[in-house]
Amino acid sequence: MSSPWTWIRGFLYVEIAIVLLLVLPIASLELWYSLLQSKFLQDLKSQTDIYFIILLAILVLFGLDAIRKIRQYSHLEKNIDVHSDYKMLGSLKLFRAQQNFYIFFLSLLLSLVIRQLIMLNYSQAQYEASVKQAKSALSATEKFLVDQGNITENTRNNVTHDEGISILKSESEKLKEELKTAEKVKSLNSQNNNLVKGYYRLAEAHSKLQERVTIGSADEKENVNVMILKSEIMKLTEKLKVCDEHTSALKLQADYCDKEYRYRLAECMAAMIRI
Repeated sequence: MSSPWTWIRGFLYVEIAIVLLLVLPIASLELWYSLLQSKFLQDLKSQTDIYFIILLAILVLFGLDAIRKIRQYSHLEKNIDVHSDYKMLGSLKLFRAQQNFYIFFLSLLLSLVIRQLIMLNYSQAQYEASVKQAKSALSATEKFLVDQGNITENTRNNVTHDEGISILKSESEKLKEELKTAEKVKSLNSQNNNLVKGYYRLAEAHSKLQERVTIGSADEKENVNVMILKSEIMKLTEKLKVCDEHTSALKLQADYCDKEYRYRLAECMAAMIRI
C-alpha cells in the first residue's frame, strides 16, 4: 500500500476511535460540552465547515483514484492473452484497489457520522445546560418569592404591632383624661363634705341662738348676729342644694368613669396579650 493510503487508513482508525468515544458512555455530556466550548474549538468553529469540505474533497479524490484502478485492473484480468504472472500481479493490484476503495468509503461514511454525532451531543449537552439553568432560575425565583412572602408577613406583623401600640396610646390618653375627671370628682366630694360640715356647725350655732332668743337673754347685738347667721345659713343651704345636685351628677359620672376605666383596662390588657 502506498504512503497516501497508509495515511488514510490511519485516519480511518482514528475515526473509529472517535466514534467509539462518542457512542460509548465513557465521557459525560457535560465534559463534551465543556470541551466543545473551549477557546481553541470556538476559534475553529467558524472554519469547521471549510475544513470538513476540504477533507471530503480529498477523500473523494482518493476514492476516484481507487475506482479508476479497479476498472483498470479488472479489465486486465479479463484479457486472456496476458501471461499468468502479469495476471497474478493484476489480481494483487485489483485487490489493493478494492481495499483502498473500501477504506475510502468507510472513511467518508465515518466522517459524516462523526459530524452528526458531535452535533447531536453538542445539542443535547446545550439542552441539558439550558434545563439546569432554567431549574436554577426557577429555584432562585421560588426562594425570592418565599423571602418576599416572609418580608410581607413581617411587614404586616409590624403594621399590626404599630397599630396596636397606637391604639394602646390612645386608650392610655383616654384613661388619663378619665383619671383626671375622677380626681376632680374626688376633690368636689371633699369640698362638698367640708360644706356639709360647715352647714352643720352653722345649724348648731343657729339653734343655740334661737334658744337664747326664746328665753329673752339675747340683746340687740346678738339679734344682729342671729340675722347674719340666718342669712349665711340660707346661702349655705342654697349652696348645699347646688352641691348636692352636682355631687349626685358627679357620682354618676364617677361611676361611669370607673366602669369605663375598668373596661378600657381590660381591652388594653387583651390587646397587649395579642401583640
